[in-house]
Amino acid sequence: MVDVEVTKELVKKVAQNARLSLTDQELTKFTKEIKEVIVESFNLLDEVDVTDLEPSFQPIKQTNNYRKDEVGKSLSQEEALVNVKENLREKGYIKGPKVLW
Repeated sequence: MVDVEVTKELVKKVAQNARLSLTDQELTKFTKEIKEVIVESFNLLDEVDVTDLEPSFQPIKQTNNYRKDEVGKSLSQEEALVNVKENLREKGYIKGPKVLW
């Protein structure tokens, strides 16, 4: 059973964290809805018998499917530098911005 008491103060705090300004009427409405919908739904989940089930973190089993690493045709140094501006070429490499001062 979920041991969370949903109060107007809790809903107001969550609304403030989400940068929402709620009226007193909206606070009352949402407090009631959260109690009914969310808390009661989690209480229903507590009633489900899961004693024979393994914990699952993904609804569908995931596996890694790796492709073979095959050598293929690549660009020559000249082909790679064809579209690089002349002022950004340096000794056959592409000159990038400084990252350390």
